[in-house]
Amino acid sequence: MPNLPARFAIIIVAFAPLFRHQTWRHAEILLVGAILAPGKRTVTSILRIIGLSREHHFVNYHRVLSRVR
Repeated sequence: MPNLPARFAIIIVAFAPLFRHQTWRHAEILLVGAILAPGKRTVTSILRIIGLSREHHFVNYHRVLSRVR
């Protein structure tokens, strides 16, 4: 994850305890991307805005949202 401004990072990191470490890495990208993505906020558009449109393991990002308890 790129370095975020301190005020922004404090807000994002507040959600970290809600996730396992491995899942948090993907959730953090989804959260930042959802804030930055214009229009419809699909996983695909989020990954595109973050610069991960060619991510081979994009299914991992879908799993973050599909396995919510």
